[in-house]
Amino acid sequence: MWSHLSKRNSLRLRHPWLKVLVLTGFVILAAAAFGFRGLDWFVLKKSLRTRFSQISWITTQELADWLADRHRPHPVLLDVRTSEEWQVSHLPGARRVEPNAEPAVAAAGLAKDTPIVTYCSVGYRSGEVATRLRQAGFTRVENLEGSIFAWANENRPLVSEGGPVKTVHPYSSFWGSLLRDDVRAPMK
Repeated sequence: MWSHLSKRNSLRLRHPWLKVLVLTGFVILAAAAFGFRGLDWFVLKKSLRTRFSQISWITTQELADWLADRHRPHPVLLDVRTSEEWQVSHLPGARRVEPNAEPAVAAAGLAKDTPIVTYCSVGYRSGEVATRLRQAGFTRVENLEGSIFAWANENRPLVSEGGPVKTVHPYSSFWGSLLRDDVRAPMK
């Protein structure tokens, strides 16, 4: 019996991608069975942290505290969403970069030790950019856990060209169901 357990555990250790595959499968099954509204943010965040285990993460509360601290230099906020999403709303002071941006473009003019926080709708696209930035030698990159959806759901400040706003582009009807009804902008 012990040899069977030993083989089973060694299989798990040799194939860490199995964990990602199982978590991803669970997320898809839960979404199909219960609708995305019933999907727990915890499962999504865990799945993203597993997928992007090589990057650092920052919570919405930690970022809000950092931005409120007048004695600490603010991070560069990189919004990794489309132009259409950006126009609806974004975090104050953020700059938009294309989701497929190369590090030289995404972080143009920034020193390698500049604090950077990436975000998108839920964390996947920004996780990809954060990974590329880290691989390019940027040492202080963090991805915002829950991204702009979590930020908006917590009633944190959002802006658009015309000033403060309350709604966020839902990305799609599937992912947009993670937004509270009162902060979800209509799909166009």
